[in-house]
Amino acid sequence: MADELMQLLWGPHPQPKRGPKPALSRGGIARAGVGIADAEGLAALSMQRVAEQLGKTKMSLYRYVPGRAELVALMVETAITAPPEPVAGDWRTRLTAWSHALAEGFARHPWLLDATVGARLLGPNELSWMEQALAALDGTGLTGAERMDAVVLLSSHVRGIGLQSRATAGTEGPEAQLVAALGEVLREHGDDYPSVVSAMTSSAGPQGQDQALTFGLERILDGLEALITRRTGTGEPQN
Repeated sequence: MADELMQLLWGPHPQPKRGPKPALSRGGIARAGVGIADAEGLAALSMQRVAEQLGKTKMSLYRYVPGRAELVALMVETAITAPPEPVAGDWRTRLTAWSHALAEGFARHPWLLDATVGARLLGPNELSWMEQALAALDGTGLTGAERMDAVVLLSSHVRGIGLQSRATAGTEGPEAQLVAALGEVLREHGDDYPSVVSAMTSSAGPQGQDQALTFGLERILDGLEALITRRTGTGEPQN
């Protein structure tokens, strides 16, 4: 199973030089799966559904993809795509752009939040995201383990906000929902929770709502900057 997945994700995939063009391809199967997951979520995905989408039999898919787990891995590679080119600037600027790009990917394909968890084999595109984030921290004085932890922390923050956004899709943001849910309680018992009332009142305005992604990202980067400054004395990458 592991060898099959390695071959699927990393190839090579030689193409037949003669004969008719194959009716199916791994890429086409993966794109059909992405379409189903985008519309209905990962739970709706099955080899049968993909076969129906392509107008083929389920058994014909197994010539290209061994099973659902391998299909999901191919779908992740297809949906996540390669990371955008690194922006110009220091490590903080680059990681900020990287984090926002990752958040945009999760927003386009919310099922990726379910498909990219746990220890598993990464494909070239997904590994390129990790490479780009780690490269941004080169020369900062952080150890390899610290750079890995920093990337995990950033991606976990982005993932957490993505899960929250998915849960409230099509409705008011999570802060507004919380204010509405606790409105009656705080009207009756607000004197006992003055700090909660104050914070929720200030978040009700347009400048206070749903800024958790940026706020959390900036605080994480502030902490990294403090650590890098202690290591280098400047907060700038070392040459």
